[in-house]
Amino acid sequence: MSEGESAGTKLVSVDFEISGHVQGVCFRMYTEKKGLQLGLVGWVRNTYHGTVEGQVQGPADMVADMKVWLSKEGSPSSRITKASFTNQRTIDKLELSGFKTRF
Repeated sequence: MSEGESAGTKLVSVDFEISGHVQGVCFRMYTEKKGLQLGLVGWVRNTYHGTVEGQVQGPADMVADMKVWLSKEGSPSSRITKASFTNQRTIDKLELSGFKTRF
């Protein structure tokens, strides 16, 4: 078992894409902040077609909390119309470090 991992806590990775009014409303900054608050690693960026996409990795229960936040809450002035999560998989160890905005 790796450091910081308790019995029964598996690490997962999931890709996300959030649609709606999510650009120009600090969505990426809030996503970074929320990810770090939950102890997750990952990245987030704006896409050319007006959505926000990224990946999060960490303990399954924390990733589940992040998915709820991404699909229901987001940044204060965002309006989320659709959240899709793909490629969810169990990982042996974190493949990323920190939580970063990509451009």
